[in-house]
Amino acid sequence: MTEEKAFERLLAQEIEVPSWAFGPSGTRFKVFHIPGEARNVWERVEDAALVHQLTGLAPRVALHIPWDRVEDWDRLKAHAEGLGIGIGAINPNLFQEEEYRLGSLAHPDPRVREKALAHVRECISIMETLGSRLLSLWLADGTNYPGQDDFRARRRRLEASLKEVYAWLPEGSRLLLEYKFFEPAFYSTDIPDWGTAYALCLKLGPQAQVLVDLGHHPQGTNIEALVAFLLEEGKLGGFHFNARKYADDDLIVGSINPFELFLIYHELASAEEEGGVAGETVHRVAYMIDQAHVIEPKVEAMILSLLNCQEAYAKALLVDRDALREAQERGDILLAHRILLEAYRKDVGPLLAEVRRAKGVPEDPLKAYREGGYYERAVAQRG
Repeated sequence: MTEEKAFERLLAQEIEVPSWAFGPSGTRFKVFHIPGEARNVWERVEDAALVHQLTGLAPRVALHIPWDRVEDWDRLKAHAEGLGIGIGAINPNLFQEEEYRLGSLAHPDPRVREKALAHVRECISIMETLGSRLLSLWLADGTNYPGQDDFRARRRRLEASLKEVYAWLPEGSRLLLEYKFFEPAFYSTDIPDWGTAYALCLKLGPQAQVLVDLGHHPQGTNIEALVAFLLEEGKLGGFHFNARKYADDDLIVGSINPFELFLIYHELASAEEEGGVAGETVHRVAYMIDQAHVIEPKVEAMILSLLNCQEAYAKALLVDRDALREAQERGDILLAHRILLEAYRKDVGPLLAEVRRAKGVPEDPLKAYREGGYYERAVAQRG
């Protein structure tokens, strides 16, 4: 693709940021409070708007319920719109209540399943009020010991619950079904991998698609290959971008394996060019960040995350796909590999500076944040 066409694609790039990344977060051992971090949903939305103001990449903020619950949803919507952003995906919380110790939508007790379903229905109502079109669903459901529960019975209960959720979806909205191969369930997980999520989405219908979280796979998983499969099947719904070294680390996306991020974007950019089912699917993919900034400043970490995605996408757009296809068809293994490496090694700094000028944002958003006094003002106002 020429730089002119890449420029147009980059102008249209959008990535949703999560409200929860701007507040306190930690590990099983400790929550470290970062000076100036947001204390409530109103401040989390303000920080998300600042990130968009500096990058031009994040016009929506995702919410997590009940972490972000307010009495007046119309007021929150107006607050966000007044700051220049909208509300993105709504994420139900089905893992923090005492009743969910043995699961939520797959729990053996029908009363607990009903409670979980009532919460999801509330979240769908919030979606409608806020104008969101995405319900992002991740479950912690699973077991810790052999014999704890019946695998097939759990599967039947989960499928029945998801069918109820699917029936409640408003027209034009989507259910993005996430998976995770372990944690907090350590023996078995009810939706452990993309294949299980894909099978469930097939049963549910066209409004259900798979959500790929980069940290939710066993070590060594070829994420770009599964992205290609889901694109071709029309079932790739979205991403939770982050990075991992060992498990679900939720580190800044692109910080550990930037080449993997580039290869994922290569599959996406390739589908954009080719069209077909994959091309139709890729234009509806919801790009989102899902990270826990445990020891680093929150806003700066989010800016860096978005810039890493922007850079990876820019390089992926510049792959010479005609030459790559020819090399692949001839079986020229090393030439095909080199074509990808050449794009990955390109200096896209001048192109991205041009994109940012066209968007009316700083050419170096991180520098602008550091020199603009934003962090110091947040510390002064919030402590």
